Amino acid sequence: MTTLNDLAQACGVGFPMPPTANNGAVFEEPWQAHAFAMTLQLHEKGVFSWPQWAEALTREIRAGQTRGEADDGSLYYTHWLNALEQLVIDRQLGTPDEIHELEHAWVDAAERTPHGQPIVLNAE
Repeated sequence: MTTLNDLAQACGVGFPMPPTANNGAVFEEPWQAHAFAMTLQLHEKGVFSWPQWAEALTREIRAGQTRGEADDGSLYYTHWLNALEQLVIDRQLGTPDEIHELEHAWVDAAERTPHGQPIVLNAE
């Protein structure tokens, strides 16, 4: 499975697709592709099934709609990442504090990495 369409088929009817998927541009930012790749890896490790993933993503999108967030697709991968984080927490693979610490460590590593070089987490 390598495409969003493959993932949508595996998840079943009702899988929410980003609005840009119809024009071929699936990711607008590198972090979105990373979130997609992490989702694939966690599924391949058996952390969740595709129907469970679709349910989590749908739940997050609906929560955003309830909060009055824009429903134009601009927050699709934000919802994706939030759903992924919630599954990690629900499956006890990490805590909110651990996720928050990792986010800050990543930002710090990115800031000290010269342009064009790979970011190394835990570089001292």
